[in-house]
Amino acid sequence: MASIHVLETITGECLDLSFEGKGVVRDGDRTIFVTGMFPGDKGEVDILYKRNGVFFGRIHKLSELSPDRIKPVCKVCTSCGGCCFQAYRYSAQLAFKKKLVEEQFRKVGHMQIEAFETLGMNNPFNYRNKVQVPFGMDQWHQNIIYGFYKEGTHIIVKNEDCAIEDVRGNKIVKELCNMFTELQIMPYEEKTGEGYIRHALVRTSKHFNEIMLVIVSTKVYFPRKDRLVELIKERLPEVTTVVENINGEKTNIILGEKDKILFGKGYINDTLCGVKFRISAKSFYQTNPIMTEILYKTAMDYANITENDVVFDAYSGIGTIGLIAATKGAKHVTAVENVKEAVEDAIYNAKANNIANYEAVCDDATEYLVKAAKEGKKIDLLFMDPPRKGSTTEFINAVKEIAPNRIVYVSCNPSTLARDCAQFVDKYNVIKIQPVDLFPHTSHVECITLLCRK
Repeated sequence: MASIHVLETITGECLDLSFEGKGVVRDGDRTIFVTGMFPGDKGEVDILYKRNGVFFGRIHKLSELSPDRIKPVCKVCTSCGGCCFQAYRYSAQLAFKKKLVEEQFRKVGHMQIEAFETLGMNNPFNYRNKVQVPFGMDQWHQNIIYGFYKEGTHIIVKNEDCAIEDVRGNKIVKELCNMFTELQIMPYEEKTGEGYIRHALVRTSKHFNEIMLVIVSTKVYFPRKDRLVELIKERLPEVTTVVENINGEKTNIILGEKDKILFGKGYINDTLCGVKFRISAKSFYQTNPIMTEILYKTAMDYANITENDVVFDAYSGIGTIGLIAATKGAKHVTAVENVKEAVEDAIYNAKANNIANYEAVCDDATEYLVKAAKEGKKIDLLFMDPPRKGSTTEFINAVKEIAPNRIVYVSCNPSTLARDCAQFVDKYNVIKIQPVDLFPHTSHVECITLLCRK
């Protein structure tokens, strides 16, 4: 494996953390972002490259440690890039995330706000109900390995015991790799396009003894697939369904368009806030079940739903927020999502829970709401939980035209949250903001924001 070229080695101190959780080191008029360096750390830093006027580096040697630096549980947490905050005291992580939200509102939204203290976990390990790993060959091209892509590369860092993922998922992926080796089912090779297995995805249920295994392959047919399924049934009896997802494209997108159920129902069930949900291979479902309950309970508290409320749930996925809102006594809930499989799950979930005051629509949220505004539809309460890129100006303008009394905005990106809230402030007041730590040991933070019409 080729070594990384070092441009220069400097001595410096980490003064702060960036939006992405990288240590900020100043060297004259230069700023260097350093993965795994925390405020108070001092030492030598290797500068690796420059992008958009900012330098990026790595720790060469520390001479003085941050008072918040601790020994990480995982040996590869900094090299795989999956949870670079493991060496950072958990209380400091929570404080950083509160500060991050406030800074994004100040820098991006041009608003001075004070967020509540970040809600965290009692035990911030093994919380992920979704294990998702690429497969490949080791650097000697002798052994099949899996793990996580090293940050900014497609180099797999081998990791067989991830500290933030469900232990059941870790065990299943490890055994699956053994099966691939035993049956000589080769992993996909990006450069040549040869091989069959790209990724494995394991989804576990917190409240039911149900586990889904998704094998992402390059072709519908690959050698010894039937025998592989037999071995999974024999050696992994806890797996209740196996789905093959076919992705033959040269792309960074993990899942392809086509699914094939190899055995079982093709989905699993779980429960959130008293509502049962069906989760299929492509369904969006929050990865931290413990903190998701806290997230949604807080969202419902902010919403203060009454029996006369007409509710709109935008970017609704399999219906988690909208269905929970429907059980809180809303007059009617309309949920809009553009992923067909997720809408099918939402409709199924409503029927399975005997929820009659709910409808799920397959459509683009912006297009649907713009049309609703033109038709003069009434909405009392809006829930919005958009992807990381946030919402659209057209969507926000349509919301302001319809003028719901309350907006509960759930966001996984403080920057786009702040940007979108800035577009609302001519008609709405930002009442309160609650960061929630759905992703311990990473720089990501989820946020709930309540906006009320002026």
